This record gives sequence, structure tokens and C-alpha cells, in this order.
Amino acid sequence: MNLNPRLLWLIIGLLLLALAGVAVYKAWPVLFPPLEQRLAPDPDCNLRAGPCVTTLPDGGELSLSIEPRNIPMVTPLHLQVRLKGVKADAVEVDFSGVDMYMGYNRVSLENQGDGLYQGEGRLPVCVYDAMEWEAQVLVKDSKGLLSVPFRFITVKGG
Repeated sequence: MNLNPRLLWLIIGLLLLALAGVAVYKAWPVLFPPLEQRLAPDPDCNLRAGPCVTTLPDGGELSLSIEPRNIPMVTPLHLQVRLKGVKADAVEVDFSGVDMYMGYNRVSLENQGDGLYQGEGRLPVCVYDAMEWEAQVLVKDSKGLLSVPFRFITVKGG
């Protein structure tokens, strides 16, 4: 059977398009998880000074700590989330630039017991001298997904 080259390229193109559609369909919930609730960032939070604590709508507490405190870019960062009054199935921290898309940068934290979750992440390199970031703590539990945002600024050279 002799196929026309145009028909062959059309078939290949349609197969590639279908493959891309399946990849987007599978990746969508990971990249854009459905949120049960998103809190507003605390304007008094300063992660460079120490851990920030947020009271949750159900009365629990969540705190986020990042070390080293100067939060350098392209350097391993020790992330620590403490939960009080909340039973989580999983905890992740998603870093994003407030005014600039910086790619997918999410870290799954390991359950250490007693409401303590820890992990290591890093911020990508940025060309600006100072940049505002958002560390979105994602808490998955039986009710859904809770997003608790914390904002901070990185400065080149400390």
C-alpha cells in the first residue's frame, strides 16, 4: 500500500496533537489543583525575620519557616511547616513570582510527626536585584485543599 506523503504527515500531526491533549489533561490537576479554600497573605509576615504563623478558618494554626533567613536564590532552602489542630494528608510548598512567572516550583514536605513537615527546595535564579515571591503552603486533608500564602522579597547579595 502506497500512502500519499501529505496524508502520512496529516496522520502523524493528528497523533501528536492527540498525545499533547492527553498530556495536558493528565498534568492539569497537578499544575492547577482545585482549591477548597485560599487565605489572604498576611501583610505583617516577614519570613526573613523568622517563622510566620497564620490562624486557619477552623481554628487551627499553620506556621512556615525558611532557612537560611536571607532566602537566597539557587541555594538549598530548608522548609518547615508546623500544623496545630489540623490533620493533613500531605503538605507542599509552591514558590511563584508575584509579578513574573518563574516556572513550576513545588516541593513535597515529609511528615515528621506531631504536625511537623519538612523538606528542601530552592528558588530559581532571577535577573532582578529584588523580587517579590509567594510561598503557597498547600495542605491536603479530607475536606480538600487549603492554600495559605506567605509573601517575601529576595535581594541579590543578601
